[in-house]
Order: sequence, then structure tokens, then C-alpha cells
Amino acid sequence: MRAAAVQLNAKADKAANLEKADRLVRKAAADGAGLVVLPEKWTTFGTGDDFRAAAEPIGGEASTWASGIAHELGIDLVAGSISEHVDGEDKLRNTSLHYGPDGELKAAYRKIHMFDVEVDGVVYRESDHEEPGDEAVLTETADGVGIGLTVCYDLRFPELFRLLAVDGARILTVPAAFTVPTTRDHWEPLVRARAIENQAFVIAANQIGEHPPSHRSGGRSMIVDPWGIVLAVAPDTEAVITADLDLEGQAAIRRRLPSLANRRPAAYRRAAAPTPV
Repeated sequence: MRAAAVQLNAKADKAANLEKADRLVRKAAADGAGLVVLPEKWTTFGTGDDFRAAAEPIGGEASTWASGIAHELGIDLVAGSISEHVDGEDKLRNTSLHYGPDGELKAAYRKIHMFDVEVDGVVYRESDHEEPGDEAVLTETADGVGIGLTVCYDLRFPELFRLLAVDGARILTVPAAFTVPTTRDHWEPLVRARAIENQAFVIAANQIGEHPPSHRSGGRSMIVDPWGIVLAVAPDTEAVITADLDLEGQAAIRRRLPSLANRRPAAYRRAAAPTPV
């Protein structure tokens, strides 16, 4: 299976972002990719007001485009994440969508972990305008290969990735907009760790460059194999990277070094309190 990660720079202009995504997804398919992953918030990136202005329900402009191009090109498309408007909810959802080669929606995952942090003096509070999801989502390619859906900050929570792997994920997708400092220091170690510990392919599609009002994403999108080897990494520009995923090789790794099979969940509990002396 050949897979691709799309690295782009989204701003507040939704129409321009859609045009860019269309061009780069077509390039990925022309390179032979049957599975393509877009980055987080590829439809718009900006202020809370920008996200709200671009938000749409599933079945709106962006997801209709994603369905159409997946069908036209005959690919599995993980359409990064969009700002989803859900009827009856005040806040938005950060939602990753998987469309199959038939154009049908196979799965929708709503980001569980909100990016409420401070990085290099900049405060990010996704929870001000987004509501977290509460369910891990496993889907499958048209050929029946399990895909675990995650988004960006989820990368720091290995328990989510382990759950997906145990439930059958062989590929883990990470659409992201990692900041420059965290991309520089944490991105590759985290992506490779999630691949190694779950013996899974990880397709991590990051944003690149400046976004309004004053945010910057670090790029370095990458595809990593189950041994932790980086198969492809993006340059510091908008780009498409592709790699061939050796599924038979993955099965051999899991057979020879069966760490997933050797798990002992019953033993993973808090240690008993020490007996007072």
C-alpha cells in the first residue's frame, strides 16, 4: 500500500485552502498513493472567530469536496480535521473524517484532548471554542486495513494509540498543527514512539508556516514504519510525501517481537500503598 501525507499552510481563507488541498491531494494520488492524509484544520486556521466562520456540519462544503475527490481518485482519504458545527451545540468539534474510494463517509473522529497549554509564552486554549470528543474511532481502508484516527495533541496520550492498536489498527493517522517549538523538540520522538510501541505505521501530516493571528506550525510531516524507521519526511515547505507501507513486514515484526500479544492488562494498576512501619 502506498500512503501520502499532505503538508500545507492554511490561513483564514477557506476557499483558498480548499483549492490548495485539492491540488495537493491530486498530486498524492498521481504519485500512486491509495491512502492520503490531510493535516489538522486544513479548511481554515486563525482565530476562534475564523474557525467559527468556516465551521460546517458533516455534509457541508469541505466534507462534500472530500467525499467527491476520494470517489473521483479512488482513494481512501483521511480529511485531516475540520471545524465541525453540530446542531444544538454552542462549541465546535475538531473532527477528522475518513472517506472511502466510493465516496462514502467511513468514520468521523472528534478530537478527545484539548490543546489548553502555554508554549514559549503563547497561551493556547482550544476549549474556549471547541468541545472534546469522548470516543476512540477505528476505521478500515477499502482493503480492510485497520486505521486508528487521532488529531494533533492526542499524540501525547499513548493510551489512546494503544487502545486503537489493540482493537486492530495497523495504521495510525495524526493530522496536526504542531507549533514550531514542539515540532522542533518533540514531534519526531513522539511520532516514532507511537509507531514503535504499537508496531504500527504512523502517518503524521502537519501544518507548516504562519497562521493568523500569530501562530506558527513546524511542518516536518512524516511517515514512520512499525520499527520506528522514518520512511519519508517533508521539507520546510508545502509538500506531499509518499511511502510504501509493507504490511507483510509489519506482520513479521509483530510475530517476531510480539509486544502487543505479551501485554498483561490485569497487572497494570496502581501499586499497593506501602505498609506503615
